[in-house]
Amino acid sequence: QVQVVESGGGLVQPGGSLRLSCAASGSIFSTYAMGWYRQAPGKQRELVARISSGSSTNYEASVKGRFTISRDNAKMTVYLQMNSLKPEDTAVYYCNTWPPGYFYWGQGTQVTVSS
Repeated sequence: QVQVVESGGGLVQPGGSLRLSCAASGSIFSTYAMGWYRQAPGKQRELVARISSGSSTNYEASVKGRFTISRDNAKMTVYLQMNSLKPEDTAVYYCNTWPPGYFYWGQGTQVTVSS
């Protein structure tokens, strides 16, 4: 089964930007729709953005216009460009297939938005 490794998180001030990366280990990556998910303390994991195998995208309402999901199938990597970050974006961010669970969950990458 395919494993993923998320990276790119960190501490950023409100209004700042981060670019997250998710590298997958299997060549079947290109056939799957992928999603970025996040889980804030005390809350359930939620889908933030998803991208089909053909690169059609869909966003959760609170991030629409601020976040951009993209993929590079040759590199087996999916990205999440996050702009105009808000404190409520603070969470651990994960990637997986959409629907989730066809790949192993990674450790995630922590994003903290704070002044």
